[in-house]
Amino acid sequence: MSTLETSAVAEKKSSNLIAIVTMFALYAMCGFMTYLAAPAGKIWGGNSVIANSTTLGMMGNMMNFLAYLIMGYPMGMVLQKFGYKTTALLATGSGALGILVQLLSGQVDPGTIGGIPAAWYIYLFGAFISGTSNCLLNGVINPMLNSIVGGGNRGNQLNLAGGACNSMFQGAAMVVVPAVVGEVTKDTKFSEVTGVLLAAAAIFIAATVIIAFLPIKNPVQRAKNIVYERSALAFRHCLLGVIGIFLYMGVEAGIPAATSSTQVKDLMGGGDSAAVIAGVLGGAVFVFMLCGRMLGAAFGAKVSARTMLLWASGISLALLAVGVALIACDVTVPYEVAGKGGAAATTVKVPVGAFCFVLMGLCTSVMWSVIFNLSTEGVGKYTEQASGLFMTMVVGGGVIPLVQSYLMDKASFTVSFVVPAFCLAYLFVYALAFSKNVNPEIKID
Repeated sequence: MSTLETSAVAEKKSSNLIAIVTMFALYAMCGFMTYLAAPAGKIWGGNSVIANSTTLGMMGNMMNFLAYLIMGYPMGMVLQKFGYKTTALLATGSGALGILVQLLSGQVDPGTIGGIPAAWYIYLFGAFISGTSNCLLNGVINPMLNSIVGGGNRGNQLNLAGGACNSMFQGAAMVVVPAVVGEVTKDTKFSEVTGVLLAAAAIFIAATVIIAFLPIKNPVQRAKNIVYERSALAFRHCLLGVIGIFLYMGVEAGIPAATSSTQVKDLMGGGDSAAVIAGVLGGAVFVFMLCGRMLGAAFGAKVSARTMLLWASGISLALLAVGVALIACDVTVPYEVAGKGGAAATTVKVPVGAFCFVLMGLCTSVMWSVIFNLSTEGVGKYTEQASGLFMTMVVGGGVIPLVQSYLMDKASFTVSFVVPAFCLAYLFVYALAFSKNVNPEIKID
């Protein structure tokens, strides 16, 4: 190999490394902001003016994910037209804006609209902008990491490694608000999370500046005059995978939200101790997701995406069933309460079933990347379009937990788990029978 060729190879490796590290950092930021919406929204849901509603408390989470429905497909077109670096800059910039708008909702009191604090609507608008940022981030991250190593098992492996960063910060988001606020009551103010939001905004602003100077290149240079004869949805496995990502997101977002819900806090007797432990349980789901993604990254090159999804969805269904069956049983957990006179020892009764829901994080951890991998395998020039469709269907993370929360309010806590059970059953069938590309006749280059 000539010196020139050696230099070109070294330059490509360096560029790929910079891109990978950047995508991992964006993965982490996206995870934190996505799952800050649910615990932050519960502050509004606990407001006496909003009638202490689990459903209304999840509306911030819903707005965060609704942005994917509206912005997902346009994101794919932005990615095609302007490239990965510009899209990443738009993502981090809008991320900072969304947080600042949410921050504003805790600082103003413009009265009420329809009997609900007008500031709540400002918060929802901020959550929507943050969701737009997350949509753009995910749209850049997944195809970039998948394409750098040529897709296949290696692409799945790299996405799982990035997903480990995502899980770490998802768990942090679930824990940090309960740790700062404690039990949410009718007197809890959204302004109590000002410090958390300011820190997140500062990180997004810094990321925007850093990315502006990074040499991020598109992973695949496509011809400018490329012709798209069909759609990504013309591939059966892609179409059914897009539906699968909608349902998967409902499980990923719904399980930790349910584990840290008001109903679980009530089972533990209520109070600050129950609020903190419920938040820790919700965050623990993501800790197990972190562990699962690290394991997936370690073995991703040896185990096919289809096999991973089969086992992950099947075991998740079993854990879900056991968790619901044991939700009324509890174990006593020691807990120390901080006070002016020092820490005081107490105990909290934690539902055994909640630990089964926490363990589900091990299984759900690998699902996003394997579904993306299975659905986009063999679609070639339609990859960016498929990525946009995937981002659109991430709205499932807002819709499905909202449906589950409604069933909690109107039926019962245990009945509500029929929703994630259906989602997991679909994913099992998709992996078993419908994840293979049966449309090889479609031109992909």
